[in-house]
Amino acid sequence: MTNPKADWFFNKSGKWQKAYQELREIVLDCGLTEELKWGCPCYTNQKNNIVLIHGFKDYCALLFMQGALLKDPKKILVQQTKNVQSARQIRFTDIEEILKNKPAIKTYIKEAIKNDKAGLKVEMKTTTEFEMPTEFQTALEEMPELKTAFYKLTPGRQRGYLLYFSSAKQAKTREARIEKYYQHILDGKGIDD
Repeated sequence: MTNPKADWFFNKSGKWQKAYQELREIVLDCGLTEELKWGCPCYTNQKNNIVLIHGFKDYCALLFMQGALLKDPKKILVQQTKNVQSARQIRFTDIEEILKNKPAIKTYIKEAIKNDKAGLKVEMKTTTEFEMPTEFQTALEEMPELKTAFYKLTPGRQRGYLLYFSSAKQAKTREARIEKYYQHILDGKGIDD
């Protein structure tokens, strides 16, 4: 059943509206509950997020929250970036792709529901498994108060900093990023706070 809160997403003008509507019908036909989360239609099974519909400039997609668990016999699941651990997308560049793959899409959705009912979860990497840039390790060793503050942060905030710092290719850039966020870390804030 459609949720009136999500209607605005489907009624707004844009490139993907017909595709969104088709995806909505497919997902709802699989028995999921429609909600609005993160500004997108999100489909749940007993309050657990299963899949959401979203769009970008070049494609629209179904995003499976625990997509890394799916078997993917058609090899259509996409890991958005190397740092995305759990979610996977099926991307579409036109409505014909959706119509052509309708049975496969339903199979993936039903497998995701089955995995959720079985309580399966992607085993996430721990913070210690993320790369610690040498420059940040040095800063932590030289500033005990920074080290204490960093390890008091939530694991998600720690990972955010590690990913951001280590994504810079040059040492000079890594050092500048680290220096810029000293006070944020000392204040107990995440990179986006």
